[in-house]
Amino acid sequence: MMVTKRRSLRVAVVGVLGAASLALAGTAMAATPAVHTATAAGARTAAAAKPTITATPSVSSVRAWTLFRVTGKTTGIKAGSKVTLQQKQHGKWVALPASTPVNGSGSYALRVELGLKGKNELRVVSGSTASPVFDVTVS
Repeated sequence: MMVTKRRSLRVAVVGVLGAASLALAGTAMAATPAVHTATAAGARTAAAAKPTITATPSVSSVRAWTLFRVTGKTTGIKAGSKVTLQQKQHGKWVALPASTPVNGSGSYALRVELGLKGKNELRVVSGSTASPVFDVTVS
């Protein structure tokens, strides 16, 4: 059997194209599961990592400078992190001198005294995470 230059060139081109297509297909197949796995894992981490704080006052109304408690639970916040009570004053949130660390189970309890009479809008914060706003009326 005689092999011509033209036939040799044809065999070489077909071999190179076949090898290239196999390499590309293998790369695409290997990369696809990793991309989906990374995306799914990233979505779970982002959803699980969003911190939250709840806050519940022991009373809805109180006399000025009478002690009451604010309790709540946190998720996604490390034990030992500080939570602070904030009060809305003239449209701005102001930190009050009432803070406590979060315990190992994620809960906290604050002792609070308010002197500003009327409806007080309050919330509990830790870093950039804040609880929903709640009201305590002081008379």
